[in-house]
Amino acid sequence: MNDVPASAPAAAAASSPGGQPLGPRPGSPSASAPPTGTRRLLRRLRDVMAAAGTAQERLDRIVRLVAAEMVAEVCSTYVLRAGEVLELFATEGLRPEAVHRTKLRVGEGLVGVIAATARPLALADAQAHPDFAYRPETGEEIYHSLMGVPILRGGRVLVVIIRTPRRYAEDEIETAQTIAMIVAELIASGELVNPVEMAQSSSGALLPVRLDGIRLNAGLAIGPAVLHMPKLVIRQVVAEDIDAELQRLRRAVSAMQSSIDDLIAASRGLGAGEPRDILETYRMFAADRGWLGRITEAVQSGLTAEAAVQKIREETRTRMMQMADPYLRERLLDLEDLANRLQHYLAGGLVGAEAGNLPAEFILVAQSMGPAELLDYAHRRVRGLVLEEGSPTAHVAIVARAFDIPVIGRVEDATSRIEPGDVVVVDGDHAQVLIRPSEDIHQSIIETVAQRTRRRAYYGTLRDQPAVTLDGVPIRLLLNAGLLVDLVQVAATGAEGVGLFRTEIPLLTRDAFPDVADQAAFYRRAYEQMGDRPIVFRTLDIGGDKVLPYLSHTAEDNPAMGWRAIRIGLDRPAMLRQQLRALLRAATDRDLWVKFPMIAEVAELERARALLDREHHRMVAEGYAPPRSINVGVMLEVPSLLWQLPTLLERIDFLSIGTNDLAQFLFACDRGNPRLADRYDLLSAPMIALFRDVIAKCTAASVPLSICGEMAGNPVEAMMLVGLGFRTLSLTATALGSVKTMIRSLDAGGLARYLEEIEERPDHSLRHRLEAYARDHAVTL
Repeated sequence: MNDVPASAPAAAAASSPGGQPLGPRPGSPSASAPPTGTRRLLRRLRDVMAAAGTAQERLDRIVRLVAAEMVAEVCSTYVLRAGEVLELFATEGLRPEAVHRTKLRVGEGLVGVIAATARPLALADAQAHPDFAYRPETGEEIYHSLMGVPILRGGRVLVVIIRTPRRYAEDEIETAQTIAMIVAELIASGELVNPVEMAQSSSGALLPVRLDGIRLNAGLAIGPAVLHMPKLVIRQVVAEDIDAELQRLRRAVSAMQSSIDDLIAASRGLGAGEPRDILETYRMFAADRGWLGRITEAVQSGLTAEAAVQKIREETRTRMMQMADPYLRERLLDLEDLANRLQHYLAGGLVGAEAGNLPAEFILVAQSMGPAELLDYAHRRVRGLVLEEGSPTAHVAIVARAFDIPVIGRVEDATSRIEPGDVVVVDGDHAQVLIRPSEDIHQSIIETVAQRTRRRAYYGTLRDQPAVTLDGVPIRLLLNAGLLVDLVQVAATGAEGVGLFRTEIPLLTRDAFPDVADQAAFYRRAYEQMGDRPIVFRTLDIGGDKVLPYLSHTAEDNPAMGWRAIRIGLDRPAMLRQQLRALLRAATDRDLWVKFPMIAEVAELERARALLDREHHRMVAEGYAPPRSINVGVMLEVPSLLWQLPTLLERIDFLSIGTNDLAQFLFACDRGNPRLADRYDLLSAPMIALFRDVIAKCTAASVPLSICGEMAGNPVEAMMLVGLGFRTLSLTATALGSVKTMIRSLDAGGLARYLEEIEERPDHSLRHRLEAYARDHAVTL
């Protein structure tokens, strides 16, 4: 090849110093390929693409065919490899031994110009171009004219077709561009070059892109993108034989239901809990007589089975999208999943991960997804999930949590901006998706993931080690949880129990408020999973940003300080009484630990305690075995309660500080406002003074005290808490390992003395001083 390419994932070249091309004689400015010749060439290319053989064999046949049809002495194809290197993949006219050995750096020569600009190039005197380069090792003669066409797919350069050495007309360039579209599919199929490597190749058209969304499940992952495209094209709408269509429908429904049974059987490793319940509900949807009956009626009206499924699908979508109920709208995803699945079986195809060759590890990208669709991929290594839709209560998010898959939802235009094979970073911790990261960022992410893996492995070795400081101070580490699947992490992390079980979270995934029997069964399963470890239930903290979809709700100007938590419970006592009744029944012969959220004054506690006492007396009168003990606590989240602490402590068995709400109320700072996110620091004099006062009063009253906000899961903030005197921290499972590591490297007494020295300083934040202390004293953060 007499030229060297720049940024092109692939390139093809052809030259013809003599002979008759498709159309008028070469050299004429109006030379162009006649339509009949173009159609003949395209038909032959189509036959080559459909023929048997490897991708390399088909590419070899393509370059030979193009050279023959275009009457060119040379036609070559270059493919962009990792590191911005173009490799000769196929040629007609160059030395065969040059294939896979001739490699060109991006930016070299005329082919590089074509790929860099992603535009065709036709030159009558190529040697006069400043980027001309000659490569004698290919055996090609020096040429004068050149025409090159980039092959684009999804906005990316995949290949460049180069033909030399004669003058080419505009019609011939268009013909070459059409050929390029066909070759692009072969290159993009991933058979020639690993899709991961293709995605890593960077060019002017492959710039990194960052997309924002919402966190549905935390974590960090990187891998090639696999697009989940469930929809099929319906090619026949009107049935030729209704009975035959009905038989096809019955067979497809049976196959679909069997596949769902297999998925559920394969998911038994998830254990009892929400993921399993969700799949059982999904199975019931698949057997719903109303849904299947409407599809059957549509077939009987004269539609094919596929068209009938689509008709009912669209009718259901239209009806459900008009509903204001967010829960019911979320359930539409499950029905969409079923419709997709049934249509695939009708088409005789495979579903999800069964279809096609997938990388061993990958990032899954979809507009939306049902729980069973995710399980289709679960036997492969799904590293992360990116959704254009979704919410924290979506069934797919809950199932993903069971598999520890990072998930980001509401990523706008994800399926159109992410190409198959693109390297994608899923940063669930910060709700960001990075597409095609630069090489340095890519390597940094890989190292970060590797470091996390190593840290998790190290934390695993600490599971059975006590959380005790260097000077012998034991710290009790508990977990925050909200679903039964979270409780599995108690034993996995070595936590001593659950310090906060958010009872409202499971209710967000239901279609109606559960009765006492359902709630009691749920809490009983939680007890069974915990064994002898304690679990502290917080009564419903609904309202604010956690609205039950089946309860009427009025928008508020300031929902965090509005009608929520204990305020709803006291205003709607039937709901709170049912929950307390269920907790009491589930705790038979066990220790019941229950705490009330958002208590602003002791009078609210008195009213809530009265409801608990009433339910306790009721269960005894009805003959139920009572709990072994009943321990009542309060979440300290509203600053007004600080001035009633002595009175409060006389009436409770334990106190928990919820730092998330307490901090925003103390500083009058909306924690959801990005402008105020970093304005006030928890490691500051006001918070230290507040904590010291609460610790002193709890110690005097002999009332156990704990922290269960996000502050407990941050190593430097947890270090300060330990130095102040907190001895019980409740945190997320992912944070426990790092906090335990910090504790085991800390001298609590030394830090306490240091805090006494700096706590009166007027600094905006003491964070930098505490971080410096940790560095100076080898405390692992």
